[in-house]
Amino acid sequence: MNAVAFVAWSGTGKTTLIESLITLAAADGIAVGAVKHDAHRFEIDQPGKDSHRFTAAGSAATLLASDDKLAFVRRHTDCPPVEELIQRYLGDLELVLVEGWRHSALPRIEVHRPELGRPLICRAPGRHDPHLIAVASNGALDVDVPVLDLDDPAAVFAFLRERILQT
Repeated sequence: MNAVAFVAWSGTGKTTLIESLITLAAADGIAVGAVKHDAHRFEIDQPGKDSHRFTAAGSAATLLASDDKLAFVRRHTDCPPVEELIQRYLGDLELVLVEGWRHSALPRIEVHRPELGRPLICRAPGRHDPHLIAVASNGALDVDVPVLDLDDPAAVFAFLRERILQT
C-alpha cells in the first residue's frame, strides 16, 4: 500500500502541502489519490438533489456517476479504518496521500511550523510514534527522523518517491 499520512495541528498547512504534492505527482504521471479525515459531520448530499432524496428515503448507499467522475455516499455508524478505505476504494492508485488518521498504522509525515508555538504531535514528551518517517518543517528541529523543507514541496515529493514509491 503506497500511502502516507500527513498529521499536524489544525492551521499548520497539511492541506496546502498535500495539494502541492498531488500536483507534482499528477504532473509526473503518477496515479495519485487523497483521503481526508473529517472530525466533523459533513454532508455531500444537498437538499433538493436526487441523491439527497435517495438518502433521506433510506438508501444505505448512493452512487452518482457522469462521464468524467463519480461520487459514492455510504452511511455507516463508525468510520472504517483508513487502511480499509484505501484498500476498498483507492487500491488501484500508485500513491495515496492521507490527511489525518494520526492513530493509524500508516507511515506518516508530521507538518510542523515552530512559529505556531505548538509541540510536535509524534514526538511530544512521552510519545514516540513508531510510524513517523519524517517531519516537514519550515524551521530547524532536533528529531530522530529526516526534517524536510516544508516550503519546498518538490523536496517532500522526492522523499516520497524514494521512501514510499521506491522509484
